[in-house]
Amino acid sequence: MSEEIKRVLVTGASGGIGKAVAIACARAGYYVIAHYNHSKESAEDTLSKICSEGAQGELIQFDVTDRTECRQKLEALTEKQGALWGVVSNAGITHDNTFAGLSGEEWDAVVHTNLDSFYNVVQPLVLPMCRKKAGRIITVSSISGIMGNRGQVNYSASKAGLIGAAKALAVELASRHITVNAIAPGVIETDMIKDIPLDAVLPSIPMKRLGKPEEVASLAVFLLSEQAGYITRQVISVNGGMV
Repeated sequence: MSEEIKRVLVTGASGGIGKAVAIACARAGYYVIAHYNHSKESAEDTLSKICSEGAQGELIQFDVTDRTECRQKLEALTEKQGALWGVVSNAGITHDNTFAGLSGEEWDAVVHTNLDSFYNVVQPLVLPMCRKKAGRIITVSSISGIMGNRGQVNYSASKAGLIGAAKALAVELASRHITVNAIAPGVIETDMIKDIPLDAVLPSIPMKRLGKPEEVASLAVFLLSEQAGYITRQVISVNGGMV
């Protein structure tokens, strides 16, 4: 691998937005480290598509809720080949329920996966970036983290937390030439929305259609670029005009 190729880690790259981001990064010339936890076959498909583009990449497996495992795997990455150029913290889950019926397990699973993973994944990568005085950090939040959404108190809380974390970290790292931004997708065509009644959702979207994972991915690629070096502490929505 050429030392000039910038390495980018994309978590949750086995499907949906993460897969689209990983493939788009490969097309943009990055060496992509595509993360997965359980969905190995789908992650291998992501890597296959990366390689079919004539790009380079590799898979990495760990549980984003396991702090010790994250640190071990990610420190090994940086010890081997130095600081990553970028990380797209994308892995996330939903367990929707009304708040009155929301179990402790449903709360914990969503918060630990969606919010704790920001610390577990990003924190071990920050010091190497600081030493290099360069880098890009992107977290994938959600329209639910901005507006709130019925039946998603746990999800909205976790995604709002990511926005706060990104904004605070951006202030800490700005002098090191490391940008930190959040992307807040709206209703995107992924498996995560397969149980949502679209006739109830579309009236709230001025563009009257769902978003595509590739439309989120294109923004991620721009925020990873050298040209986006003066954009930090921002939350950028990709939602078809929802307010």
